[in-house]
Amino acid sequence: MDDCGGGGGKRPFQLARSLTYHHHPGHRPAAASRWRRQHQQHQLADEPRAPRPQAVVLYTTSLRGVRRTFADCAAVRAILRGFRVAVDERDVSMDAALRREVQALLAARGRAFALPQLLIGGRLVGGADEVRQLNETGQLRRLLDGAAGQDPAFVCDACGGVRFVPCAGCGGGRKVFVEEEGRVVRCVECNENGLQAWMRACNKENG
Repeated sequence: MDDCGGGGGKRPFQLARSLTYHHHPGHRPAAASRWRRQHQQHQLADEPRAPRPQAVVLYTTSLRGVRRTFADCAAVRAILRGFRVAVDERDVSMDAALRREVQALLAARGRAFALPQLLIGGRLVGGADEVRQLNETGQLRRLLDGAAGQDPAFVCDACGGVRFVPCAGCGGGRKVFVEEEGRVVRCVECNENGLQAWMRACNKENG
């Protein structure tokens, strides 16, 4: 085999220039850059996303005016606590907007207003009788599969578990003085009871 050059020695083996990658600061081949971006996008698309916990919403009342209603609310609450799931409990006696909310929900399904009412994952499960029956047959456990967990002994430090706090603007009096107008007006930051909703998801602080 002929030598490649004079001097009688063999030259070191070198890759052809077309097969080598020459990197210069601040320069990256456009094709390589596009490939890298596409590869990263495919990786992000293929990464599994954690399933979002399904919400458990319970409409209740803390008023004892109707004994059976109050007892039914307590019974359903106790059943759910036994499953150690996070419950977004909405006391309609604390805010008229919550009452209108559940009334509209029931009316859309042709049902009369009654409490309590349980929703799981946006699906209306029903009242106390339906919850008791589902619990007895074991179906309620399956419906609650995927709900966020929570220690039943947890109580929110901010609201005490009632999901409402006195209005910070008027102190619960529902009236504020407007200096520019020189008169007292109705506070627009709170409801008819002088309360503000405190983070309906405050129970998740313990999650």
